[in-house]
Amino acid sequence: MQTIIEPFKIKSVEPIHFTTKEQRINLLKEAHFNSFLLKSDDVIIDLLTDSGTSAMSSNQWAGIMQGDESYAGSPSFFRFEVQVQKITGMPIVIPTHQGRAAEKILFSILGGKGKYFVSNTLFDTTRANIEFSGAEGVDLLCEEGKHISTPAPFKGNMDTDALRKFIIEKGAENIPLCIVTVTNNSGGGQPVSMENVREVRKICTDFGVPLFIDACRFAENCYFIKIREKGYENKSIPEIVSELFSYGDGCTMSAKKDAFANIGGFLAMHDKNLAQRCRNLLVITEGFPTYGGLAGRDLEAIAIGLEEVMDENYLHYRIRSIEYITEKLVNAGVPVMQPGGGHAVYLDAKEFLSHIPVNQYPGQALVGALYIEGGIRGVEIGSLMFGKYDDNHNLMPAPMELVRLAIPRRVYTQSHIDYVSEVIIEVYNKRKEIVGLKIVEEAPMLRHFTAKLTTF
Repeated sequence: MQTIIEPFKIKSVEPIHFTTKEQRINLLKEAHFNSFLLKSDDVIIDLLTDSGTSAMSSNQWAGIMQGDESYAGSPSFFRFEVQVQKITGMPIVIPTHQGRAAEKILFSILGGKGKYFVSNTLFDTTRANIEFSGAEGVDLLCEEGKHISTPAPFKGNMDTDALRKFIIEKGAENIPLCIVTVTNNSGGGQPVSMENVREVRKICTDFGVPLFIDACRFAENCYFIKIREKGYENKSIPEIVSELFSYGDGCTMSAKKDAFANIGGFLAMHDKNLAQRCRNLLVITEGFPTYGGLAGRDLEAIAIGLEEVMDENYLHYRIRSIEYITEKLVNAGVPVMQPGGGHAVYLDAKEFLSHIPVNQYPGQALVGALYIEGGIRGVEIGSLMFGKYDDNHNLMPAPMELVRLAIPRRVYTQSHIDYVSEVIIEVYNKRKEIVGLKIVEEAPMLRHFTAKLTTF
């Protein structure tokens, strides 16, 4: 059979508020052409992010009712701790209210001027927390990952030759951490192979550089390994997950992704000394070590979600859903990241809107066009998000100009996805009508969240 059905039944529904195209034109202007500034009630299909937007299961809701809200030593924490230890094999577990809080703690301790953090690709908040510490984040994406329309099984891999050269050039003592992001969010949601993680681990061991895994979408990445990497086809997802984490000295995770939770995250590691420093900072920023800024009910939901996400039927449906929309777009000639990623569809805005120069932010222009045409909210992952300025205030563009349409877990049905496909194709057919944008107000860091733009 070709049809992949949702591996769940719907018990509760939430209404969608519909708007007209004329209304959306005015709403986008009022939001200064920034999708983050739109009200969610004015969005028909919200693909801004898959973070914290999942539908929780009946078991998770039941777990929430059992959440214990004790300030210290809550049984909810210990259930959470055991589940994280079981999955990661890491004995020390530090809860935080979300992934960027874990990053803030980690990089505040390890970062600083003259330090470098190397990765396959850092996402926006990770890079921002690194740079806020005074350090520099360096992306070493493999060559295959730089070619958007050319399919390859593991386009999220790190360039291991470049990693070795970089460590030799800068000195291992100046590199506090190597980070492997699975899946590679900024690189199109593309997976990282187990072979690549092993090679990175070996290089890190050779030079004495600790390796951390950014594990937001660990289960999706492990499913890709199962279906694409030789030798893993007969292994279970928990077995693959266990091997993946065995190569890390520690990990960070936003539980708002592959744990189906609406809030939460954690740090896990082996290093007792680093953990103590992290806990010290946790207490003055997040909370006591057994709640870390989370309610007991959230700890329960995360623990249950971490187990549910490894269900192979769910992962098959999840990955196939992204493939489904990607195939529809490719067949219509729409420039899109190939093959489909784990959690989102990535449109190649530079090719899609080839008449708009990069200094007029084609990705952001495309985000606006999708909203006007069909009420779909996505996010630009290009020069608005990652671009910088040179000494003359000229834009130094990002390596790729993408628009990410992140699919929330267990939220939308196939008819919603068919609608999204139709809107994208319609916008592509009318793409010459779209004009570029210019920034009129921006913050010094993470400007894409709050920037105000206008048309030329």
